[in-house]
Amino acid sequence: MKKHENKPLRVVQVSDSHLFASTDGRLLGLNTEDSLRLVLAKVQREQTHIDVILATGDIAQDASEAAYLRFQQHLAQFTAPSYWLQGNHDITQPILNTLNDKSHLSPCVIDRGGWRIIMLNSSVEREVPGNFQPSELEFLRQALADSKNCHVMVCLHHHPIPMHCKWLDTQVVRNAADFWQVIDQFSHIKAIIWGHIHQESDQMRNGVRLLSVPSTCVQFKPLSEDFAIDDLAPGYRWLDLYANGDVVTEVSRVEGVKFVVDWTVRGY
Repeated sequence: MKKHENKPLRVVQVSDSHLFASTDGRLLGLNTEDSLRLVLAKVQREQTHIDVILATGDIAQDASEAAYLRFQQHLAQFTAPSYWLQGNHDITQPILNTLNDKSHLSPCVIDRGGWRIIMLNSSVEREVPGNFQPSELEFLRQALADSKNCHVMVCLHHHPIPMHCKWLDTQVVRNAADFWQVIDQFSHIKAIIWGHIHQESDQMRNGVRLLSVPSTCVQFKPLSEDFAIDDLAPGYRWLDLYANGDVVTEVSRVEGVKFVVDWTVRGY
């Protein structure tokens, strides 16, 4: 890893918490409220300074205002601002009904420390696969055109590339080719991050870092043909965004807790 002299922008990404209106709600047998609490407690222990928190979708499983309000209350323990984007289980209006700062919901941009973070909505309400509306792609194009003196990280919920996980790859962004057509016009994009797939990955495409993050609840098994749960613990990702464009990142998972899931369930 390169040695850096300047302090980076510290970003924390949490994703796919799948909260319910009730704190007793369970996804595949796992209490999602409890697992989110444990992940955020680990963030609190490990991160002495956070500049931005990014919530990359599926905040709620049932799209209830109660779930969104509680998620907001959970994040209030941190002084850093949080920005949200919609996942396929989310509905925009209940989020807007509860979110204190409506400008922190995608599509939006965050300009900090020589970086522009672009939050995009890849979700179609009440459908599982992703698809960008033309207005969303135009927002992306304009946000990129207006930020050529910055480094850029783009955030979405769905995966824009196949993950070689057959059942999940039916849920990829349907018009990913249109997304990449916009992305490939610009050379100042350093990273693209997403949620949805409940597993971590790290690869490169044309010099751009492509990163996915674990869920704060149940994990999905990589490289699986059919729906499959992994035995890894919930977690989050932190990223250091440096002034020279370097991206340093790691995933951190809850330790010392045995999470109980229902291995007999064949979908979610």
